[in-house]
Amino acid sequence: MSTSDGTRLANAMPDSVSTEWDASRAVEEIYHTHYRSLVRLAVLLVRDIATAEEVVQDSFIAMHSAWRRLRDGDKALAYLRQSIMNRSRSVLRHRAVVDRNAPKAAPDMPSAEQGALSLLERSAVIAALRTLPPRQREALVLKYYADLSEAQIASTMGISRGAVKSHTARGTASLRSILEVEACS
Repeated sequence: MSTSDGTRLANAMPDSVSTEWDASRAVEEIYHTHYRSLVRLAVLLVRDIATAEEVVQDSFIAMHSAWRRLRDGDKALAYLRQSIMNRSRSVLRHRAVVDRNAPKAAPDMPSAEQGALSLLERSAVIAALRTLPPRQREALVLKYYADLSEAQIASTMGISRGAVKSHTARGTASLRSILEVEACS
């Protein structure tokens, strides 16, 4: 029995060892012949090279494991292509689930200084609002805080739309003058 002659070695081995050796040899030959084209196929499906190479490698491993069931070495390439298609679909489904369940990115956080300035500005606006007559304050709060329309403000306050416009305009002018005076001092 010569180890350099693969045929005599395969014939002299028990069936399980011979089948495994044939599978390894066949997989190696198919790998050298078709690996690049199979990776290109997978890249077109999964859209990145690293994942495509992994899909193809996994498909070759599966083919080697299923070699006995193939019964026909000529069907190996078709088996590989089908395996690559199925594994690529699985990768894409997994990506879709991950993307759907990915945590939302945190909004850009302002710097500590910006946060402090915003707090001061809000405090100044709230303090200025407190100095306004009640109707002007109510109209501004309903418009800018509650985001109500003029009709909704009028209904809520029990006044006409014209009165809402008047209270809003006067309140805005008063706030502007109060805040300008504070900014200058």
